[in-house]
Amino acid sequence: MTVPYGTPDAPRIAVRGEAHLEVDPELARISVSVASRGKDRRTALDDLTRRNATVLDLLKSYGDAVERLETGSFSVTPELKEHGRGERVHAYHGRVHITAELTDFTALGELTTRLADQELTRVDGPWWALRRDSPAYREARQQAVREAVQRAREYAEALGTSLSSLLELADIGAENPEPRYAGQARSARLASFDGAQAAEAAAAPLDLEPQRQHVYAHVNARFTMAPPRL
Repeated sequence: MTVPYGTPDAPRIAVRGEAHLEVDPELARISVSVASRGKDRRTALDDLTRRNATVLDLLKSYGDAVERLETGSFSVTPELKEHGRGERVHAYHGRVHITAELTDFTALGELTTRLADQELTRVDGPWWALRRDSPAYREARQQAVREAVQRAREYAEALGTSLSSLLELADIGAENPEPRYAGQARSARLASFDGAQAAEAAAAPLDLEPQRQHVYAHVNARFTMAPPRL
């Protein structure tokens, strides 16, 4: 019968293994908001449709550099006059949100600049990340396990004995995985409005430095060891 604690014939060692890797990101996400404004609903909607198509065409022109392209929320909202009787509409505002994920960071600076150069277009980001199946996570987990084994061996050697068997290996972060995008604190924000940029030449591409990603792994391990001579 096994017991949940060590015995003189099979002493137990409980240790913690940790790993911290700093690696280059694999993905960059940007958020693009396209807006329009018109005296009537149809004008606002037509302008929004045109600008949205322009932005999507620009994103798609970068081919495989843009790995994922998604359209989020869409809205056309009336703006009521502040003064006067009744609910009189002063103008209509349209907005659509687009999210893009890029894998080619050499094109990122140029793309964000060209997007921000469009009419009534706002660009947020980039947010840097690793893929969910990135080899960095595997390396961190293995490194944490190796550290746990090494630490347990050192304890056993300090007692003049050696490890016998592994009883338990627990992934501490299994129930609370880290968010995919963890680098949102450092981002660039660009915005373009009608008439705000009248330069004839295209704006120079931004020089964006990828933010290094931190990968952590923690494990708890329990071992038995041969009885030491004390």
